[in-house]
Amino acid sequence: MHVLVTGSNGQLGSELRDRSLNTSAQFFFTSKEQLDITHTEAVEAFIVNYKITTLINCAAYTAVDKAEDQQDAALLLNFEAVKRIGELCKKLQIRLIHLSTDYVFDGTASQPYKNTSPCKPVNLYGRSKQLGEQALLELDVPNSIIIRTSWVYSVYGFNFVKTMLRLGAEKQYINVVADQVGSPTYAGDLADFILNTLLDFKSDTTEIYHYSNEGVCSWYDFAQEIMRLSSAACVVYPIPATQFPTQAARPYYSVLDTSRLKQDFQVRIPYWRSSLSLCISKLQNAA
Repeated sequence: MHVLVTGSNGQLGSELRDRSLNTSAQFFFTSKEQLDITHTEAVEAFIVNYKITTLINCAAYTAVDKAEDQQDAALLLNFEAVKRIGELCKKLQIRLIHLSTDYVFDGTASQPYKNTSPCKPVNLYGRSKQLGEQALLELDVPNSIIIRTSWVYSVYGFNFVKTMLRLGAEKQYINVVADQVGSPTYAGDLADFILNTLLDFKSDTTEIYHYSNEGVCSWYDFAQEIMRLSSAACVVYPIPATQFPTQAARPYYSVLDTSRLKQDFQVRIPYWRSSLSLCISKLQNAA
């Protein structure tokens, strides 16, 4: 089994790299500089030359606020390139694992979003990811899967956890939004699931699944727990999202229903506080 991971310098790509040594598959990790997924001919040549059997697409335009002004760039990477990758995977008969987001939903629900819930993104980033999903579903590549996830953090890259740890060491107090709710996802847990379960995934169609850590919290709750686990003296105060305006709108409710994934794959997903504790311990040990 030969596995290509695009966008491998990101949070999930980096976690996959760490864990790939424990599998029997041969992995090829590429950055944008090494393999730009918007260059279809280069991607096809790579797949053919290295006899790729599975492509894990972690490459994405993820700057949510900038996407409002850089719409063409976001659509190119999250929609047009994804569609071309899907076409290649169908043509060459290889498995595709594509990462998507909770931002395809509008956040007005009161119960966790199912994989079949209607999409209605409230910002350009979410719209670009939804279009990418639609393209893959229309292509219907066999043995392929779209994984929606939420509030991703890791020991790698830039993320909420690392920002809070920095602010916790620098500030006496901070304000954090308390009326936006979701489920944090440790990229290491998601990487484990992909490598342990999805490399042998078989289906006649392209499927959508949701993966996030168990449990629900607000950004305020999340920040509070980060401060507690890191023994920071910084006090966290709750504020409404209206007091922290951003260029792109955010969904107020981003909880994903993971029941279908747990049932179909018979897996246990760790609770968010447990995974957060593990990640912070790794960051402190590496400091």
